Amino acid sequence: MISRTSSEDSITRLPTRRIGTLTVGAQGLGCLGMTEFYGPTDDAEAIATIHRGLERGITLLDTADVYGHGRNEELIGRALRGRRDQAVIATKFGVVRPGPGVGSGIRADADHVRRSCEDSLRRLGVDHLDILCLTRVDPSVPIEETAGALAALVTAGKVREIGLSEAGAATIRRAHAVHPLGVLQTEWSLWSRDIEAEIAPLCRELGITVVAYAPLGRGFLSGTIRSVDQLGTDDFRRIAQPRFAAENLPRNLTVVDRLVRLADERGVSAAQLALAWLHHRDLDVVPIPGTRRRSHLDENAAAAFLDLDAEDLAAIEASVAPGHIAGARWNEQSMQFIER
Repeated sequence: MISRTSSEDSITRLPTRRIGTLTVGAQGLGCLGMTEFYGPTDDAEAIATIHRGLERGITLLDTADVYGHGRNEELIGRALRGRRDQAVIATKFGVVRPGPGVGSGIRADADHVRRSCEDSLRRLGVDHLDILCLTRVDPSVPIEETAGALAALVTAGKVREIGLSEAGAATIRRAHAVHPLGVLQTEWSLWSRDIEAEIAPLCRELGITVVAYAPLGRGFLSGTIRSVDQLGTDDFRRIAQPRFAAENLPRNLTVVDRLVRLADERGVSAAQLALAWLHHRDLDVVPIPGTRRRSHLDENAAAAFLDLDAEDLAAIEASVAPGHIAGARWNEQSMQFIER
């Protein structure tokens, strides 16, 4: 049966994890939705949410240079004025995004690595980045060139840890041979478990921490999304997420309903159960659920204090079995950039 590892009062500070030389809270904060993709935004509430996270020990803030075409980094920079030493800033580069949409390509040559770092430092208003990751692998540039340019930034004191996102096993090994990777950021949740066969074990072997994005299936595993009509017309889940499409949604609702019933029986929310499952993968996994509201952040943070036994874990995995999920995790255009 589920138990809480501490009192409600002690939710104030989360336990910690390691990313290379860095110490971070066991759960981070995905900041993408604070500036776009998920409907109307509210800078004041977003900044208040970041501040609440820091108070709770949610120190890892995840962003990217293309989120909001730079506005996301600028927002985080404003939120961290006078609080820089409380946060671990993780940003990403590489996506070519000239207009709306999720991007049109990838660029990761050494010159672009250097310029991207300088631009992110300027927008954030900081003198170093704690973590800098390549968002997707550029097939036109040897990964050794990209990793070498990132390593040079570490030597120069502009970056503390480097990483990749959504990279394949062979690419991870090659990059790690140039300079140790602190992070692999990749999608990992109850309904996206592809990395468990090869990539997660490889990261464990090499001492690379997995930063799991979309740990709640972009909100779907909370059980609160019942129809795409609940999503704004500009919500990217309507466009880039096949699992929300009309032909897949009914089947996926039956899956999430099982998770909701399981959570109700145990007196927690479905979102907390899904996050707690991921926390139990091991100490080298840091989920980064995205939210722009303090109430959701508090709910998510509580998951780090849930202790699941073997019976709980088995029941959770049976309720959201991988073979029962309908639709790919990205649309066809985006899937071509996955696990290169």
